[in-house]
Amino acid sequence: MSTSWIYLIAAILFEVSGTTCMKLSQGFTKIGPSILIAVFYGLCFTFLTLALKKLEVSVAYSVWAGLGTVLIAIIGIIWFRESATLIKLISIGLIIMGVIGINASS
Repeated sequence: MSTSWIYLIAAILFEVSGTTCMKLSQGFTKIGPSILIAVFYGLCFTFLTLALKKLEVSVAYSVWAGLGTVLIAIIGIIWFRESATLIKLISIGLIIMGVIGINASS
């Protein structure tokens, strides 16, 4: 695995952490998660920028956005007890298939 892919994985994990902190901040009323939003998104965009030095933007962005969306949906279902409807689960599967398809086409 190249360094660029490691940077992209880090960017995804920081983006997911930042988005999770958005929920935990309860509309910026909790100071810790509110500060972490900025920290995690700063790290996310730093690592995404580093990944884009070598990866195609279409591939990197689709993987970043798609896998971030899937991870947030799973966190929502497991951690925040959001509904896990059949259509939601099928849609998560379609996102994963789309990311695989875009990555395979490069």
